[in-house]
Amino acid sequence: MKKADKKRAENLVEVLKNIHKVIRKNLNSGNGAETLKLLEQCQAHAICLGEMIETLEGKETVTVSLLEEYCEQVYEIYRGLHQVSYGAGDRVYNLLAKKMVQIEKSVRNDIRVRIEAVFLPYKASMWDSLESIWKAADEDPDCDAYVIPIPYYDKKPDGSPGRMHYEGDQYPDEVPVIDYQSYDFAKRHPDLILIHNPYDDCNSVTSVLPFFYSSNLKQYTEKLVYVPYFVLNEIDPDDEQMVKNMAHFCILPGVIHAHQVIVQSENMRKAYIKALTGEFGMRSKRYWEHKILGLGSPKTDRVVTAKMEEPKIPKEWMRIIWKADGSRKKIILYNTSITALLQHEEKMLEKMADVFQFFRGNQKEVALLWRPHPLIQATIESLRPQLWEAYQKLVEWYRSEGWGIYDDTADVDRAIAVSDAYYGDTSSLVHLCRSVGMPVMIQDVEVMEKIG
Repeated sequence: MKKADKKRAENLVEVLKNIHKVIRKNLNSGNGAETLKLLEQCQAHAICLGEMIETLEGKETVTVSLLEEYCEQVYEIYRGLHQVSYGAGDRVYNLLAKKMVQIEKSVRNDIRVRIEAVFLPYKASMWDSLESIWKAADEDPDCDAYVIPIPYYDKKPDGSPGRMHYEGDQYPDEVPVIDYQSYDFAKRHPDLILIHNPYDDCNSVTSVLPFFYSSNLKQYTEKLVYVPYFVLNEIDPDDEQMVKNMAHFCILPGVIHAHQVIVQSENMRKAYIKALTGEFGMRSKRYWEHKILGLGSPKTDRVVTAKMEEPKIPKEWMRIIWKADGSRKKIILYNTSITALLQHEEKMLEKMADVFQFFRGNQKEVALLWRPHPLIQATIESLRPQLWEAYQKLVEWYRSEGWGIYDDTADVDRAIAVSDAYYGDTSSLVHLCRSVGMPVMIQDVEVMEKIG
């Protein structure tokens, strides 16, 4: 039984206890007609409670048996009410109270609370931001964990909905996914809902369906939890400029509407609190201190685990990674971000082409693993449509050449696990690579090798 259901059961017990007190008062004052109505209410509430417990816990529960005995007791009192002497309210009350003590104890001790936790990822490539939490929930015998991938759509340049995407078939085999249309949020009212998309309608590139906005989801759960899909470079919360620069990550609908927010570190927690307090005033500080938790990012958990395990390397990668003499090349993880492309536009495309030419010329010793940001196509089409043709040609050229790896899969951890060093734009991958001791070099769009 979920926590909310058990609370409803406990509330029904309290209702019955209060009715018993009124019955005692009425009988002691000789008001038999009103007492009949109250006994009918006792039967109705007890039946309602029994049916709820039977549905959720089964017919064989001790509490259901006790409620059946209680209903028999109420019926006997009802039948014999005309024989009850004036002032017999205490005796009737004691009969009912004795049964209710047993029922209350059974509801409290014999009915186990099970947590129902719903995970709502939208992009499969961002599942790593929730995965370690899901694994812990899935392994907890007192928790029912459901993974429900939700659809999202690209936005056109004018902000209207574009192509719809659903990536429910791209999750690891060990993750059982539920169709989002088959889960009744209003009826189930899960104890926890966990999200990694904080934008609601504030993202100019993509959007989940409005039903899954944090502003709406919070009404369907006891606790809405937001876990960022990204990790940031660590921050000194006392550095006012650094806090100001990252404040836009904090003032998002998901942060505002969630009951709890889990961030990557204690310092990041302090930075969030400082940014939010600056936005909403010092009186809100205690609220944010309670709401923001610096428990660490599941993304880091996933990367560390993947680095320790032997990654499964696709066959098409093997040809690129291994030298003719059977030794392994150094693998450079090349990451290109949305921010850099939006900022530098054609200059960034020139930089990428220059990087490819450099690694093409060194392919005998080094393998390049290019991993563009998963939303880069949708971003270009929405915000920089004039760049799309040139970007697409660059991708097609790189892939057709065959000397480098193009990785647009959901498994970023595999890319980190097989790589020896990171090169590319500033992004959340930088923090993840550093967390496993990988050397990191940030590219400068102004520096060109001009090889080839």
